[in-house]
Amino acid sequence: MFTWAISIGLLVLIASMLVPIGPVVFVVLMPAITVMTLNACRDIEAGTPVQPFRLWRLMGQPAGRRLLVAGVVYVLAILLAGFAAFLPFMGSIREAAADLIDPGQPQSMMALVEAVRTPLFVFGLLYLVIAALFWHAPVLVAWHGLELRKALFFSGIACWRNKGAFLVYGMVWAALIAILEFAAVLLHGVGIPREIVGLVQMPVSFVLAAGLYCSFYPTYTTVFGSPPEGSGTP
Repeated sequence: MFTWAISIGLLVLIASMLVPIGPVVFVVLMPAITVMTLNACRDIEAGTPVQPFRLWRLMGQPAGRRLLVAGVVYVLAILLAGFAAFLPFMGSIREAAADLIDPGQPQSMMALVEAVRTPLFVFGLLYLVIAALFWHAPVLVAWHGLELRKALFFSGIACWRNKGAFLVYGMVWAALIAILEFAAVLLHGVGIPREIVGLVQMPVSFVLAAGLYCSFYPTYTTVFGSPPEGSGTP
């Protein structure tokens, strides 16, 4: 799983170098990558060695094509949420941004921060709904053969019925990521060069990412039970 985390990190790096199309393609691939991660966890549970390149065979199967469609829907849902959250506030955001770059106005970032605070909060709420709909949807499409709209429905219901557990789950991972970032800032604050801090932080980040990917599997099995026999890729 550490190797798989590095593989996904490499994919993120490549996507970031191909702006603007790269990040969009990566988000489209997210449902498929989620299923690949769960396939890896299932292999580990069965005592089978995990081979990252073998996991990508999913893309050549009918389930892989359905997951690409799910990825496109995911991107469109995020874009619609962004428009719904930011469009009503575009006037105040535009004014704050214009004042920030106008040499005749006092340079203050706080006005822009205030202008984007409410739309960011609205977007965060909308994204929570999208995340709940898509959390289990990829595996329900790939392993259970559900059509996308049914998978989204059952994923949303599953997340709502387990909202307390998912709240704790999200808080724990947010705390772990915050601790990692705080430790990096602290090391830099005591005089360690930023380059050295980055070299130390990188492997720790991949270990944390591997743990996060491992945690996806029990969030499925504790809700839906063991994977159905013959589901997904071998």
